[in-house]
Amino acid sequence: MTGEGKPRRTDPARRGSAGASSAPPDATGSGLDITLRAMRFHALVGILEHEGLLPQPLEVDLTVRCRSATGIVDYRRLYDVVAGVVTSGPIDYLEVAAERIARAVLADERIARVRVAVRKPHVALPGPLAYAEVALERQRGVKGR
Repeated sequence: MTGEGKPRRTDPARRGSAGASSAPPDATGSGLDITLRAMRFHALVGILEHEGLLPQPLEVDLTVRCRSATGIVDYRRLYDVVAGVVTSGPIDYLEVAAERIARAVLADERIARVRVAVRKPHVALPGPLAYAEVALERQRGVKGR
């Protein structure tokens, strides 16, 4: 590559209207779903003493519904929101982590609905277990959520 010519833009948030118009709407025409699946972190989560001291694996799935097909949402920003919540310090319950993630994501006006699933593979129970998971859905404009 000689370095001549226009540089290729790979960031969809920077593509402007050309990138937005090529985004297909969903079947109802009401927006797009974006999913980030199996984001992995090490976090302080749990109510046992050692869980507040030693980070442990945590996995998060995030699905957002954009308000319209023209609203571009940067995947990196979504990832950073999740990472910021789960690595911010000790969190007692998976439910608290999921709720904080949902609220932080819904702070973006382009997001109409969010689904968050938080999984913890290392749970102290007396038998075999792949993981414990908490999942919730929230949407803009619904009272009590």
